[in-house]
Amino acid sequence: MQIRDLPYTDPGDPDVRSGPRFLFWLGRSQLKGQLKSLSWGLLHHCAIAGLPLAVGLSVQAVIDGSGRDLVTAGVLLVVLGVLISVGDTMLHRTAVTNWITAAARVQQLLARRTAELGSALTRRVAAGEVVAVSTGDVEKIGWFVEALSRFLAAATALVLICVGLVLYLPSLGVLVAIATPVLALAVLPLLPRATRRADLQREKAGRATELASDTVAGLRVLRGIGGEELFLGRYRRASQEVREAAVRSARMWSLISAIQVFLPGVLLISLVWYGATLARDGRIDVGQLVTVYSAATLMLFPLRNVEEIAMAYSFSRPSAQRAVRVLSLRRSTRPPTADAEVPQGDLYDPVTGLMAPQGVFTAVVCGDPDEAGRLAERLGGHAGQDEASAPVPSVLLGGVALDELPLGTARTAVLVQDKDPVLLSGTLRELLDVPSSGDVTARDALAAACCDDVLDALAQASVDPDGDPMNTRITERGRSLSGGQRQRLALARSLVTDPQVLVLDEPTSAVDSHTEARVAAGIEQLRRGRTTVAFASSPLLLDLADRVVLLHGGTVVAAGTHRGLLRDEPAYRAVVTRETEEEAVGAAAQDGLTTADCPRPARAAEEIEERA
Repeated sequence: MQIRDLPYTDPGDPDVRSGPRFLFWLGRSQLKGQLKSLSWGLLHHCAIAGLPLAVGLSVQAVIDGSGRDLVTAGVLLVVLGVLISVGDTMLHRTAVTNWITAAARVQQLLARRTAELGSALTRRVAAGEVVAVSTGDVEKIGWFVEALSRFLAAATALVLICVGLVLYLPSLGVLVAIATPVLALAVLPLLPRATRRADLQREKAGRATELASDTVAGLRVLRGIGGEELFLGRYRRASQEVREAAVRSARMWSLISAIQVFLPGVLLISLVWYGATLARDGRIDVGQLVTVYSAATLMLFPLRNVEEIAMAYSFSRPSAQRAVRVLSLRRSTRPPTADAEVPQGDLYDPVTGLMAPQGVFTAVVCGDPDEAGRLAERLGGHAGQDEASAPVPSVLLGGVALDELPLGTARTAVLVQDKDPVLLSGTLRELLDVPSSGDVTARDALAAACCDDVLDALAQASVDPDGDPMNTRITERGRSLSGGQRQRLALARSLVTDPQVLVLDEPTSAVDSHTEARVAAGIEQLRRGRTTVAFASSPLLLDLADRVVLLHGGTVVAAGTHRGLLRDEPAYRAVVTRETEEEAVGAAAQDGLTTADCPRPARAAEEIEERA
């Protein structure tokens, strides 16, 4: 895989059983790139290892006065220099390619999981953790994959150098061969502590990132209540904890680096002392001593890769574990069936007993917004788990479980618009250019969502000579628009897709009553004959629904028309009209009823409990 070939057609199915297994899977998935990097690394290190031999031949040639040997040594140095340059260049090229392609693979996997889970992702994993995984953690994981092949090349080169020195000059080569594993493994006792400190640093950094993300997201609210200094103080303390953890981690790694310098220095001093004694006694030549000493000195470069791979693993392992926590999330505990057709029929939730008949506009009234959000999530095919971590039964469409369908098929069948939909940056034409049935045009969807004022505002801001609002660019998240305008544009986008089942969570909560009535009428007219489920408590929308369902305590307790429920169901009337107990008592007195007959909220709740 080359950088120009990114993104991957299929990033693969990762091993998410643990962080180390995920790192191993990444390395195995890029085996070809790893072998390329290993080959160029071997050429680079072996060429460097040949320099001491050439230098030793040169020194011995000068001592012996042999011009022929001196020329031979010079030619050998030139050849080795060329090989070192080529090997180093290609090693860097292939290693960086491995790093970038590994990071791209992880980002594609995260993007695929995010697209699969949708809004359910942030309900199961903190938003700050998702941000940390998709930014800093991806770089750490890519670093380990990139360093792995260079470490293997360095380790192989060390073995070859030791074997070569033993064969070239056993008296000194054996000393180097024994000392090299000691130098490489001397830092192992310190690695667990360094790893723990690195893990603590990453944990604190993740918490600080989550706190910063939450603070920025709620900055407007914090300013309104005067709590920004409180949260800024918390972030300062979290930042200081990250700094202290980073300093403690850096101290341990500096100790490891010091050991990596001190022990090789001891080896070189011992080698010079023992080698000089042998040369003085005439047991070895001066050139041989220079060769072995130079080889031992150059061995310090591949030994550095041992420290680097230990560092890379220590930092990438917690990052991989965080990535695994996100990638291990599944839309369903059951494997989806392949090549499934879009089912037809009624939409039924076995958890609450909600039934949305095919082709009917069904409104759902629920006093608990969180409960409504969970139900909307399930209707979109994200069954999830209950508080006891037990699988929740899937929603059925025409008797077929949604979470057993492929993701594309499930979303073709059912589309859920969240309460706070997001508008991506781009032109209005690009915003409405979404996968759809083709039966609903952008103009019809905008008209149904009552976006006339939005089109006028975009036409005035348009840079198009014709003033076409469809070519006007919308800023990120629609920040240049009001809340009601953003909500209506998101509704138009959902209407354009024309899914078989459309689920809307409070689609008119940010508009005034007049606009709300027009939007409700537009939805009812455009979606006529299609299954539509709207979570709402507005009488204007409920009055247009073909069927209204009351949800309480996680169960459907009543169903009918808006006017019928308003007349016969005190609990429904309490939620929709938001009447207080005093208002209910007053209304009862005017009707000649006693207080016991009054449909006050407390009594309504009791009736609901009895029916449930």
